[in-house]
Amino acid sequence: MTSRREVARAVESASNADFVAVSGGSALIVQVKNARKDVKREVRRLRKVEQMVVSDPEIMGGAPVFRGTRIPVDLVATMSAEGASVEEILEGYPALSREQVELAPLYVAAFPRRGRPARRPWAKQKPSRVAKYAR
Repeated sequence: MTSRREVARAVESASNADFVAVSGGSALIVQVKNARKDVKREVRRLRKVEQMVVSDPEIMGGAPVFRGTRIPVDLVATMSAEGASVEEILEGYPALSREQVELAPLYVAAFPRRGRPARRPWAKQKPSRVAKYAR
């Protein structure tokens, strides 16, 4: 039985091959041409979106935002994941381009936020003013 490591080594060693034959008791042929094309395309898209995004502690507390805006990338990706169309998102955020909206989910998947949620300094404080409503 061929292990995953053996298959990975065979694919890696034949960097320009369209398919790789691996033997380990039985013949195994792995087609890698289409997978390599897909990986190269996605890496190009990821590099492109990385150039569109900036993370600065002075802007939105360091949350990744689209360059030149204060629009968080994860907000756009969440809206997209919840079913909002590209047109709906662009209507709400006209400063964005179609490409930025389409690439936001890729960025969020590649660079997930780590750690605890942002600290809310007001969360454990008593309110400074309480409104009293007449009944």
